Parts: sequence; structure tokens; C-alpha cells
Amino acid sequence: MPKRKPQPGYDTSVPALGEAAHGNPLAYCRFVSDASRVRIELTGEEVSGLPEDGTLALDFEIAGPRQKLFFAPAKTKCAIVTCGGLCPGINDVIRSIVMEAFHTYDVAACIGIRFGLQGFIHKYGHDVVDLTPSAVRDIHEFGGTILGSSRGPQAPDEIVDALERMNVGVLFVIGGDGTMKAASAIQDEVASRGLSVSVIGIPKTIDNDINFLTRSFGFDTAVEQATAAIRSAHTEAEGARNGIGMVKLMGRHSGFIAAQSVLALKEVNFVLIPEYPFELAGENGLLASLENRLRSRGHAVVVVAEGAGQHLLDRMTERDASGNLKLGDICGLLRREMGAYLTERGLEPTIKFIDPSYIVRSVPANANDRVYCGFLGQHAVHAAMAGKTGMVVARVQDRYVHLPFHLVTSARKKLNIGSGYWRAVLESTGQQHLGPRPEACDM
Repeated sequence: MPKRKPQPGYDTSVPALGEAAHGNPLAYCRFVSDASRVRIELTGEEVSGLPEDGTLALDFEIAGPRQKLFFAPAKTKCAIVTCGGLCPGINDVIRSIVMEAFHTYDVAACIGIRFGLQGFIHKYGHDVVDLTPSAVRDIHEFGGTILGSSRGPQAPDEIVDALERMNVGVLFVIGGDGTMKAASAIQDEVASRGLSVSVIGIPKTIDNDINFLTRSFGFDTAVEQATAAIRSAHTEAEGARNGIGMVKLMGRHSGFIAAQSVLALKEVNFVLIPEYPFELAGENGLLASLENRLRSRGHAVVVVAEGAGQHLLDRMTERDASGNLKLGDICGLLRREMGAYLTERGLEPTIKFIDPSYIVRSVPANANDRVYCGFLGQHAVHAAMAGKTGMVVARVQDRYVHLPFHLVTSARKKLNIGSGYWRAVLESTGQQHLGPRPEACDM
């Protein structure tokens, strides 16, 4: 595959607040030098906008404890805020940050900001909470976030005003693409005032659509929960004449949960994702393919990502609190069209619709995600205490690295429907191409 040289937009350097002059209290580990870099070759599976046959090799700053610290731990106050929708593992990240900050660095205090960025703004009246090791001891056993969350922008200058009033030296921001953009704006405001405040992001998205991240935390748990819903849909479909089990999964812009769930459970016959502009009518459309499936096997399972098929609906203009266009009801359209089409052809269907979205996103993290969240929290604290700022901690392929905000907010990661991964999904379902056939791709 042809390689692309790094371009200015792919600058991987991470800002720092200043000279690190304090000794690190860790005495049992190998420290990581700021000069330590790891070269990682990325493909279109991880970076949005690359050509299908292209790769991008970049040098990333390695995550881990530094020998010298910028902040004096005994004088440092940390704050944690969680924003956006729920995702398995948020409490695990909060717990990891608090435990690392207190037990490893013995910081002066750690506070939690209630209900997202609203918690910084006085008019909302949200109190902060003290986050101590005893307060977070068992929170990893529960889903959601103990701090609460909210959507929607807040003025960066008001947020930084609040940070100054509370004498916060380190702000940990847990959230998705929009939240990381907000964190970047907060860091810009901090820098414009010449303040010594570190802003560290921990990317969170159940959809796995953050650019440059191989896999976001909570995704593994979400797939595990989604497969339980798909298994139920398959049972329902088999239990009825011309039974159709339809499962709606999360995936506003990217179909990673749907695709991975299909690979994990082989009972799915059709999978529809936002990146795949399928056709509904016509000889090779979804309806005709579904008819053939029912005539040959008597039942079918259809998995639909929430953002799929929007081209078949009236264009929505209303936006949610995060500024995203509200999605049309693709599953409602599919159920109506399937019912009318199949009944007209003497195959009156029994359609059982399952939407497990709130269950999928609100459960506690599984073992794999708990381990991942633990590392993210620890590396976030190491980076902050060393004076890093304007960055996120992330696992890219098998390495934990520092990424500047501009990389992860540059674009949303999309599932490459010309890739070997999508081909494997189609092979798992036996689904024929229901729309424009993508170009073949060597992956």
C-alpha cells in the first residue's frame, strides 16, 4: 500500500505548560522521556479521509509517568467533568483518575463537576462534589456516571472563570467528539490568559467514531450487550411464520457497533449502517432480498444502526442540544415498507422490533473495558502532573499515546465499506450488495 508522508494537519506535538521541575514520587517504575516516540502506521480504519489503499505513518508521544513534574502534588487541585451521552466505563475512568491522583501523587484535592459543562456555570446551581478514594471505591460496579452529564455548549470564558475561582490546576474532561472540541476551546482560553491549568481529555464514544482511536472505551461492552438483543431477535423471528427480528443499535454517523455485533453473532442476515447507502426498492434492493430470504428460510434478522438510511427519509433540520441534526425514524420506515411489500406478495410478516439503546449504553463495563479504563485514567494523571495540556490519552493500536486535540477533532471516524472488515461482515450475513458496489480494496 502506498504510504503518505505526514502533513502539517497531522502535527502530533503536545503542548506543555512549562518546565517540569518537581521530582516524581513514583519510585518503582521506569519513567518515560518526552523524547520517547513510537511510530505507528495507520490505515483508513483509524484515520478518516485516507485513500482506501493508503496508510499514514506518524510518530506519537508515548504515555506514561515522567521523571519530573510540572505541578507540586501537595498544592494541586484536580477537577473531573463528564459530558454527553452515557457509555459503559465512565465510572471506571473517574475511579482510576481519583485513585491515581491520591494514592500515587497525593494531590491536595479532587472535585467532581456535576451535570457536564453546566456545572461550571453559576446560573444552573449545581454543586461540586468531593471525589476521594472512599467516595469512588465501588462506583465501577455501576453504569452511567456518578457526576451526571448534559449536552450543549457553554461559554469557554465562563468555564475558565470558574476554574480560576475554584483554584483548579488540572481539568480532566471525559466525553465524545463535541466534548473534545469544547475542551480544546477551554484550553485555548486558558492559554490566552496565561494560566497554568492543564486540560486533559479522555475520549468517550460508544459509537467508536473518534478519529485516530483504534477503539474507544465502552465499545467492547456495548457489542456484548448488543449481541444479547440480537440473540433475542433471532429467537422471536424463528418463533413466527415469516418472522422478522429487527434490532436498532447506536451509531449516528458510524456503524461500528452494528458491524462488530454481526461478526460476534452469526444469526444476522442484513446489517444497515450510515456509511452504506442501501437501496430499498428495486430488483437488488433490501425488500426484494428480504422476500427471497423469507421464501427460502422462513425468517430473517435485520440489524440497523440508528443513522442508517437517512437518505430515504425527509431531510431533518431540527438539531439536538449538542448541535447534531436529529435523525429520522429509519426503523419505522423499514417496518412500514416491509409490511406493505411482503403482505402484497402473500408473505404477511410478523415483525418484532427491539431497541436496546439505553440498556446498551447504561450497563457497567465488562472486564476488558475495565482494564482499558484503568489505564486511561492512570495515563491521564501522569500526563497532567507532568504539565501536558491540550491533549487526550488514547490507545492507538496496541500503544498508549498522547494525541493533541486537533487530531481527534479533525473528523469523525467512519467504517470503510471498501475494506476487508466490511467484506467480512457481508460474508457473515450472506447479504448481497443492496446499493452502489464499493471499489475493491486491498487491506
